[in-house]
Amino acid sequence: MAQVLGKAQERDKEKTRLSGWVLPKQETSYAPDGTWTNIDLDVTPPERRTWTAVSMLGYWVSDILSAQSWQIGASVLAIGLTYREAIWCVLVGSAVMSFAIAFNGAPGAYLRVPFPIWIRAAFGYTGGKFPVACRIVTALFWHAIQTYTGSIALTVMLAAIWPSYLDIPNHLPKSAGITSQGLLSHFLFWCIQLPFLLVRPHKLKWFFVFKAVVTITAAVGTTIAVCVQAGGSGDIWDQKPKVSGWTKSWLIVSTLTAQTGSWSTVGTNISDFTRYLKKPRTTYFQCAFFPVICFSIAILGIISASASKVLYGDYVWDPLTLASKWKSPGGRAAAFYCGLAWMVAQIGVNVSANVISASNDLASFFPKYINIRRAAVLCTITGGWVMVPWKIITSAQSLLNFMASLGIFLAPIIAISIADYWLIKQRRVEVPSLYDPNGRYAYHAGWNWRALLAMLVSIGPTLPSLVKNVKPSVDIGGASYIADLVWYYGFISAFLVYLAVTTLWTPAGALMSEAEFAAARHAEVIFLRVRDKQYSES
Repeated sequence: MAQVLGKAQERDKEKTRLSGWVLPKQETSYAPDGTWTNIDLDVTPPERRTWTAVSMLGYWVSDILSAQSWQIGASVLAIGLTYREAIWCVLVGSAVMSFAIAFNGAPGAYLRVPFPIWIRAAFGYTGGKFPVACRIVTALFWHAIQTYTGSIALTVMLAAIWPSYLDIPNHLPKSAGITSQGLLSHFLFWCIQLPFLLVRPHKLKWFFVFKAVVTITAAVGTTIAVCVQAGGSGDIWDQKPKVSGWTKSWLIVSTLTAQTGSWSTVGTNISDFTRYLKKPRTTYFQCAFFPVICFSIAILGIISASASKVLYGDYVWDPLTLASKWKSPGGRAAAFYCGLAWMVAQIGVNVSANVISASNDLASFFPKYINIRRAAVLCTITGGWVMVPWKIITSAQSLLNFMASLGIFLAPIIAISIADYWLIKQRRVEVPSLYDPNGRYAYHAGWNWRALLAMLVSIGPTLPSLVKNVKPSVDIGGASYIADLVWYYGFISAFLVYLAVTTLWTPAGALMSEAEFAAARHAEVIFLRVRDKQYSES
């Protein structure tokens, strides 16, 4: 016993020094000597390629079924449009993004590498850190939002059991933006969520299935309950728009941009998940079921919001607010289940779309010290507390503005990634060079200036919209039209500029002929066989 305690004390003492946090170097990696990596960044080994088409479907059901997805359709009603425009925006926006997700997921599915590694082929070994940093920031924002929404779900649960929970005295100033009771719920939810964030992605299949079941039943049940209480689905089918002319047209465009841009975060780094597919072509199935799932959850939110106006005199576009209004004994039981379901939903989204993504990205910056689990802890502390999530969302319009602004940085990254893999390199990528700072994708001092130029052309004209989203009172003049098209302008402009510039100034060293690619693949297969044999014998 004394010996065990002594070793434990020695390990604790070692952790007080930076050297004590060094991770074991992945012996089976492609990385050359002197370049650090770890198993979470390495090529996905066969035993971790466990996801099927059903797994991918479960992932998207888990990811899309959240309070935010429910609200995006219903919030369209809150800004003066009708269900027709809401449905159109959801269908078109999700269909466009489904193709972007499927084709941007191909590098992960075929190369078996995560987003931070693959993107080096387009931006350069060092330049690839820029899109990774952009993805970290957006993932942290979404993690903050989802975590705070999860705390609201927990409040609904606890209030359904103990109504007096809502009467906890507030000792915080108004400027804090949250009450003592709200802060307690946020802390409790954060603690409940933390263990789930530490589970490795390839082990999460059944959690996604569980989350899908409880959330679907809660979403459908909420819609049915509200419609029964209201005696129908409300005035949704006869509603007239509150705006007209150009105002209506640009509201539709803005909403379409928001719907498309809202999935830019996971669309950017979808390779972090397609790398686990058993069969690479499964990535294309996302084109079929992604829009269907988006439409289904949005239409439930729209119908519920419409019926809620009959009951409460105004549109209630938050499912948790709806559940909190059920005060009868049976209603409180239903509110508890809905609170539980949406709490699980928020945990699932944070696990699948935010923390894993940000953790992969953060690990790529500091692979010597940070793996997915350590990065997850850092991310959830930052997103859950440092970013003060309860101050991010205040109204339906601010939610739309926030989601639209995400596309400013992520849409061009997706465009450049797709153009590079499918058109420039024509899927001929040398995987070992992705891990080599002096390899084929070093370009000029580690930077591919063509990708950076495309980003600059794309982001420059859209920056006023970012200012507008941060401070709505600012007049940006004619730039507001580009702001309403921010995702589509960003994607198309970056795609065309990168394609044109790379065609005119071809980085010959970064491209491979079919013969070179075949030889490289043969050498890679031999390397993997030797590697796996050495690994199994060790």
